[in-house]
Amino acid sequence: MPANVASFFHAATSTWTHVASDPAAREAVVIDPVLDFDPVSGRIGTEAAHAVLDHLHAQGLRLKWILETHAHADHLTAAAWLRAQTGAPLAAGAGIVEVQAGFKRRLGLGEEFVADGSAFDRLLHDGDTLPLGELTIEVLATPGHTADGVSYRVGAAVFIGDTLFSPAAGTARCDFPGGSAAALHASVRRLYALPDDTQLYLCHDYPAGGAAPRDRVSVHEQRERNVHLSADTSEADFVELRERRDATLSLPRLFWPALQVNIRAGELPPADGDGRRFLKLPLDAGALEAQS
Repeated sequence: MPANVASFFHAATSTWTHVASDPAAREAVVIDPVLDFDPVSGRIGTEAAHAVLDHLHAQGLRLKWILETHAHADHLTAAAWLRAQTGAPLAAGAGIVEVQAGFKRRLGLGEEFVADGSAFDRLLHDGDTLPLGELTIEVLATPGHTADGVSYRVGAAVFIGDTLFSPAAGTARCDFPGGSAAALHASVRRLYALPDDTQLYLCHDYPAGGAAPRDRVSVHEQRERNVHLSADTSEADFVELRERRDATLSLPRLFWPALQVNIRAGELPPADGDGRRFLKLPLDAGALEAQS
Protein backbone atom coordinates (compact mmCIF):
# COMPACT_ATOMS: atom_id res chain seq x y z
CA MET A 1 0.00 0.00 0.00
CA PRO A 2 1.50 3.39 -0.96
CA ALA A 3 1.89 6.21 1.53
CA ASN A 4 -0.61 9.03 1.61
CA VAL A 5 1.04 12.42 1.15
CA ALA A 6 -0.40 15.83 2.05
CA SER A 7 1.68 18.89 1.18
CA PHE A 8 1.53 22.41 2.61
CA PHE A 9 3.01 25.43 0.81
CA HIS A 10 4.46 28.31 2.82
CA ALA A 11 4.23 31.19 0.37
CA ALA A 12 6.44 33.60 2.33
CA THR A 13 9.46 31.30 1.86
CA SER A 14 8.25 29.17 -1.09
CA THR A 15 8.68 26.10 1.11
CA TRP A 16 6.83 22.78 0.97
CA THR A 17 6.15 20.80 4.15
CA HIS A 18 5.06 17.22 3.54
CA VAL A 19 3.08 14.80 5.71
CA ALA A 20 3.52 11.16 4.70
CA SER A 21 1.33 8.57 6.38
CA ASP A 22 0.41 4.91 6.41
CA PRO A 23 -3.37 5.01 5.83
CA ALA A 24 -3.92 1.67 7.55
CA ALA A 25 -1.86 2.22 10.70
CA ARG A 26 -2.70 5.97 10.86
CA GLU A 27 0.94 6.80 11.52
CA ALA A 28 2.66 9.82 9.97
CA VAL A 29 5.90 11.69 9.56
CA VAL A 30 6.27 15.43 8.97
CA ILE A 31 9.11 16.52 6.71
CA ASP A 32 10.56 20.07 6.79
CA PRO A 33 8.02 22.00 8.92
CA VAL A 34 8.20 25.83 8.82
CA LEU A 35 7.96 28.66 11.35
CA ASP A 36 6.59 32.03 10.31
CA PHE A 37 9.21 34.75 10.81
CA ASP A 38 9.30 38.49 10.13
CA PRO A 39 12.93 39.68 10.14
CA VAL A 40 11.90 43.33 10.54
CA SER A 41 9.85 42.97 13.72
CA GLY A 42 11.48 39.76 14.91
CA ARG A 43 8.05 38.18 15.26
CA ILE A 44 7.96 34.39 15.17
CA GLY A 45 4.65 32.66 14.54
CA THR A 46 3.29 29.14 14.26
CA GLU A 47 0.43 29.60 11.80
CA ALA A 48 1.99 27.35 9.15
CA ALA A 49 2.98 24.72 11.68
CA HIS A 50 -0.49 24.80 13.22
CA ALA A 51 -1.99 23.98 9.82
CA VAL A 52 0.12 20.82 9.73
CA LEU A 53 -0.80 19.92 13.31
CA ASP A 54 -4.49 20.52 12.57
CA HIS A 55 -4.22 18.15 9.60
CA LEU A 56 -2.75 15.42 11.80
CA HIS A 57 -5.58 15.83 14.29
CA ALA A 58 -8.29 15.99 11.63
CA GLN A 59 -7.05 12.81 9.97
CA GLY A 60 -6.52 10.96 13.23
CA LEU A 61 -2.80 10.51 12.52
CA ARG A 62 -0.18 9.71 15.17
CA LEU A 63 3.05 11.56 14.49
CA LYS A 64 5.96 9.11 14.67
CA TRP A 65 8.83 11.27 13.41
CA ILE A 66 9.72 14.83 12.47
CA LEU A 67 12.32 14.70 9.69
CA GLU A 68 14.65 17.39 8.34
CA THR A 69 16.22 17.02 4.91
CA HIS A 70 19.02 19.46 5.88
CA ALA A 71 19.73 22.61 7.89
CA HIS A 72 17.72 25.07 5.82
CA ALA A 73 19.11 28.50 4.96
CA ASP A 74 15.89 30.13 3.78
CA HIS A 75 13.34 29.45 6.50
CA LEU A 76 13.21 28.72 10.20
CA THR A 77 12.22 25.16 11.06
CA ALA A 78 9.19 24.47 13.25
CA ALA A 79 10.63 21.09 14.27
CA ALA A 80 11.24 21.97 17.93
CA TRP A 81 7.77 23.49 18.29
CA LEU A 82 6.14 20.45 16.68
CA ARG A 83 8.16 18.12 18.90
CA ALA A 84 6.97 20.04 21.97
CA GLN A 85 3.34 19.77 20.83
CA THR A 86 3.39 16.06 19.99
CA GLY A 87 6.33 14.39 21.72
CA ALA A 88 7.46 12.95 18.37
CA PRO A 89 11.24 12.56 17.99
CA LEU A 90 13.24 14.67 15.55
CA ALA A 91 15.81 13.27 13.13
CA ALA A 92 18.28 14.71 10.63
CA GLY A 93 21.24 13.53 8.58
CA ALA A 94 24.43 12.82 10.51
CA GLY A 95 26.21 15.48 8.45
CA ILE A 96 24.46 18.08 10.63
CA VAL A 97 27.41 17.79 13.04
CA GLU A 98 29.74 19.22 10.37
CA VAL A 99 27.25 21.99 9.61
CA GLN A 100 26.88 22.84 13.30
CA ALA A 101 30.64 23.03 13.78
CA GLY A 102 31.10 25.27 10.76
CA PHE A 103 28.42 27.75 11.75
CA LYS A 104 29.50 27.74 15.38
CA ARG A 105 32.82 29.17 14.15
CA ARG A 106 31.25 31.58 11.64
CA LEU A 107 28.78 32.93 14.19
CA GLY A 108 31.15 33.02 17.15
CA LEU A 109 28.79 30.94 19.27
CA GLY A 110 29.82 30.29 22.85
CA GLU A 111 30.36 27.10 24.78
CA GLU A 112 26.61 26.88 25.45
CA PHE A 113 26.21 25.65 21.87
CA VAL A 114 27.47 22.08 21.53
CA ALA A 115 28.11 21.03 17.94
CA ASP A 116 27.59 17.30 18.36
CA GLY A 117 24.12 16.72 16.92
CA SER A 118 22.61 16.13 20.35
CA ALA A 119 19.89 18.73 19.71
CA PHE A 120 18.33 16.06 17.47
CA ASP A 121 16.88 12.83 18.80
CA ARG A 122 18.48 10.72 16.08
CA LEU A 123 21.18 11.25 13.47
CA LEU A 124 20.58 9.31 10.28
CA HIS A 125 23.07 7.66 7.93
CA ASP A 126 22.74 6.41 4.38
CA GLY A 127 20.77 3.18 4.33
CA ASP A 128 19.11 3.65 7.72
CA THR A 129 15.42 2.80 7.89
CA LEU A 130 12.54 4.02 10.02
CA PRO A 131 9.21 2.19 10.40
CA LEU A 132 5.98 3.94 9.45
CA GLY A 133 3.18 1.52 10.23
CA GLU A 134 3.56 -1.24 7.66
CA LEU A 135 5.71 1.03 5.48
CA THR A 136 9.44 1.66 5.65
CA ILE A 137 11.24 4.99 5.31
CA GLU A 138 14.67 4.57 3.69
CA VAL A 139 17.33 7.22 4.24
CA LEU A 140 19.31 8.24 1.15
CA ALA A 141 22.35 10.46 1.68
CA THR A 142 22.10 13.24 -0.93
CA PRO A 143 24.79 15.81 -0.05
CA GLY A 144 26.01 18.58 -2.33
CA HIS A 145 23.77 21.54 -1.55
CA THR A 146 24.88 21.03 2.06
CA ALA A 147 26.98 18.41 3.81
CA ASP A 148 23.99 17.09 5.75
CA GLY A 149 21.54 16.60 2.89
CA VAL A 150 19.40 13.47 3.06
CA SER A 151 16.32 12.30 1.18
CA TYR A 152 13.58 10.02 2.51
CA ARG A 153 12.14 7.27 0.33
CA VAL A 154 8.75 5.75 1.12
CA GLY A 155 7.91 3.39 -1.71
CA ALA A 156 7.41 5.42 -4.89
CA ALA A 157 7.67 8.76 -3.05
CA VAL A 158 11.02 10.40 -2.26
CA PHE A 159 11.31 13.63 -0.28
CA ILE A 160 14.44 15.27 -1.64
CA GLY A 161 14.86 18.58 0.18
CA ASP A 162 16.75 21.14 -1.93
CA THR A 163 18.59 18.59 -4.07
CA LEU A 164 16.41 19.45 -7.07
CA PHE A 165 13.80 22.09 -7.79
CA SER A 166 11.19 21.85 -10.52
CA PRO A 167 12.78 21.25 -13.94
CA ALA A 168 12.59 24.90 -15.01
CA ALA A 169 14.37 26.04 -11.83
CA GLY A 170 17.14 23.41 -11.96
CA THR A 171 19.15 22.39 -8.92
CA ALA A 172 20.16 23.79 -5.57
CA ARG A 173 23.20 26.02 -5.17
CA CYS A 174 26.40 24.45 -3.83
CA ASP A 175 28.39 27.42 -2.49
CA PHE A 176 27.32 27.23 1.15
CA PRO A 177 29.92 25.87 3.62
CA GLY A 178 30.32 22.15 3.00
CA GLY A 179 28.62 22.33 -0.38
CA SER A 180 29.99 20.56 -3.45
CA ALA A 181 28.70 20.63 -7.01
CA ALA A 182 30.42 17.31 -7.75
CA ALA A 183 28.70 15.73 -4.74
CA LEU A 184 25.34 17.15 -5.83
CA HIS A 185 25.83 15.69 -9.31
CA ALA A 186 26.39 12.26 -7.75
CA SER A 187 23.35 12.66 -5.49
CA VAL A 188 21.09 13.60 -8.39
CA ARG A 189 22.41 10.70 -10.45
CA ARG A 190 21.41 8.44 -7.59
CA LEU A 191 17.87 9.83 -7.69
CA TYR A 192 17.78 9.52 -11.48
CA ALA A 193 18.50 5.79 -11.15
CA LEU A 194 15.11 5.31 -9.46
CA PRO A 195 12.13 4.08 -11.52
CA ASP A 196 10.66 6.60 -13.97
CA ASP A 197 7.38 7.00 -12.12
CA THR A 198 8.98 7.70 -8.74
CA GLN A 199 7.66 11.02 -7.43
CA LEU A 200 10.31 13.41 -6.14
CA TYR A 201 8.71 15.70 -3.55
CA LEU A 202 10.29 19.15 -3.51
CA CYS A 203 11.17 21.37 -0.55
CA HIS A 204 10.78 24.56 -2.61
CA ASP A 205 9.22 25.79 -5.81
CA TYR A 206 9.52 29.23 -7.37
CA PRO A 207 6.89 29.31 -10.13
CA ALA A 208 7.06 32.02 -12.77
CA GLY A 209 4.25 33.99 -14.33
CA GLY A 210 1.60 33.27 -11.74
CA ALA A 211 1.78 29.50 -12.18
CA ALA A 212 0.87 27.31 -9.23
CA PRO A 213 3.79 25.88 -7.24
CA ARG A 214 4.56 22.22 -7.81
CA ASP A 215 5.02 19.90 -4.88
CA ARG A 216 6.43 16.94 -6.84
CA VAL A 217 8.01 15.96 -10.15
CA SER A 218 8.58 12.46 -11.55
CA VAL A 219 12.06 11.09 -12.00
CA HIS A 220 11.36 10.78 -15.72
CA GLU A 221 10.48 14.46 -16.09
CA GLN A 222 13.52 15.59 -14.11
CA ARG A 223 15.83 13.42 -16.21
CA GLU A 224 14.38 14.78 -19.43
CA ARG A 225 13.76 18.43 -18.61
CA ASN A 226 15.85 19.70 -15.68
CA VAL A 227 17.61 22.78 -17.03
CA HIS A 228 20.75 22.32 -14.91
CA LEU A 229 21.19 18.56 -14.76
CA SER A 230 19.48 16.24 -17.23
CA ALA A 231 20.25 12.60 -17.88
CA ASP A 232 22.98 13.65 -20.32
CA THR A 233 24.75 16.29 -18.20
CA SER A 234 28.32 15.33 -17.34
CA GLU A 235 29.85 16.04 -13.95
CA ALA A 236 32.34 18.48 -15.47
CA ASP A 237 29.64 20.44 -17.30
CA PHE A 238 27.43 20.57 -14.23
CA VAL A 239 30.23 21.69 -11.91
CA GLU A 240 31.19 24.46 -14.35
CA LEU A 241 27.59 25.63 -14.70
CA ARG A 242 26.82 25.42 -10.99
CA GLU A 243 29.96 27.23 -9.84
CA ARG A 244 29.56 29.97 -12.43
CA ARG A 245 25.93 30.49 -11.46
CA ASP A 246 26.59 30.33 -7.72
CA ALA A 247 29.17 33.11 -8.01
CA THR A 248 26.35 35.49 -9.05
CA LEU A 249 23.94 34.63 -6.21
CA SER A 250 23.41 36.64 -3.05
CA LEU A 251 22.68 34.95 0.27
CA PRO A 252 19.05 34.06 0.97
CA ARG A 253 17.15 36.78 2.83
CA LEU A 254 16.83 34.67 5.99
CA PHE A 255 20.25 33.00 5.81
CA TRP A 256 21.66 34.10 9.18
CA PRO A 257 18.43 33.89 11.21
CA ALA A 258 17.56 30.51 9.69
CA LEU A 259 20.92 28.86 10.30
CA GLN A 260 21.12 30.05 13.90
CA VAL A 261 17.79 28.42 14.68
CA ASN A 262 18.06 25.39 12.42
CA ILE A 263 21.44 24.15 13.69
CA ARG A 264 19.74 24.14 17.11
CA ALA A 265 17.02 21.82 15.72
CA GLY A 266 14.54 24.69 15.80
CA GLU A 267 15.22 25.88 19.34
CA LEU A 268 15.76 29.62 19.75
CA PRO A 269 19.06 31.01 21.08
CA PRO A 270 19.30 31.07 24.89
CA ALA A 271 17.49 33.89 26.68
CA ASP A 272 19.38 36.58 28.55
CA GLY A 273 18.71 37.54 32.17
CA ASP A 274 15.61 39.50 31.13
CA GLY A 275 14.17 36.64 29.08
CA ARG A 276 15.07 38.24 25.74
CA ARG A 277 16.46 36.27 22.81
CA PHE A 278 18.68 37.64 20.06
CA LEU A 279 19.97 36.56 16.67
CA LYS A 280 23.44 37.50 15.48
CA LEU A 281 24.29 39.18 12.17
CA PRO A 282 27.95 38.89 11.13
CA LEU A 283 29.13 42.17 9.61
CA ASP A 284 31.28 42.55 6.50
CA ALA A 285 33.09 45.75 7.48
CA GLY A 286 35.90 45.46 4.96
CA ALA A 287 35.03 48.60 3.01
CA LEU A 288 34.68 50.67 6.19
CA GLU A 289 37.92 49.42 7.65
CA ALA A 290 39.76 50.12 4.40
CA GLN A 291 38.88 53.82 4.74
CA SER A 292 40.18 54.17 8.29
